[in-house]
Amino acid sequence: MKHAALCKQLGYQFAQPLLLQRALTHRSYSSAHNERLEFLGDSVLNCTVAKYLFDTYPELPEGDLSRLRSNLVNQQTLAILAQQLNLGEQLLLGEGERKSAGFRRPSILADALEALFGAVWLDADFAAAEKVVLGLYVPFIAQADLQTLGKDAKTLLQEYLQGHKLALPQYHVVEIKGEAHAQTFVVSCDIAKLKLNTQGEGASRRIAEQIAAEKAYLQITQKP
Repeated sequence: MKHAALCKQLGYQFAQPLLLQRALTHRSYSSAHNERLEFLGDSVLNCTVAKYLFDTYPELPEGDLSRLRSNLVNQQTLAILAQQLNLGEQLLLGEGERKSAGFRRPSILADALEALFGAVWLDADFAAAEKVVLGLYVPFIAQADLQTLGKDAKTLLQEYLQGHKLALPQYHVVEIKGEAHAQTFVVSCDIAKLKLNTQGEGASRRIAEQIAAEKAYLQITQKP
């Protein structure tokens, strides 16, 4: 089967392969795209994650549960999970989106993953879709720091440095590689007081800055 590896990772085998294909189809490729499935999948995702958090953390008040859910079902988390599935490589994109590296764009990845959840629901039932969602999210939640979940790397690094009365990091573009329609940015994150310099590489300056900040934050906080 064409998407055998993806189905294995999801823990689900489609009875209707055309639903899977549609879930992986961006609107730039065909009028039979995944946006309606995304709408359906968003409902599965929110309900499943809400129920899991409610059952797993009985001591948390409503406000904290809402914060956790919003940070787990957002574009950033969905894109991370989609990357773990190598979803970008399997998307059907129009020529323009392919040339502009749409297969790496967080919004496209997040939408496609939600569409997959919706496709499973239509192919089987809600319980099957719920199982697929939990199969991806439970390991992610287990490894996450619930206190920092939802905060991006630049914010975490800034808060850490401010808490230790250190100057904020400086970000500089070191290099821009590739053609104009598919550029890759290399950005440095410099923390002079700590004599620390890290670099990040990504499809945009913002992404590269986040990667560089994450490397710096991990080096600082994981020191013995």
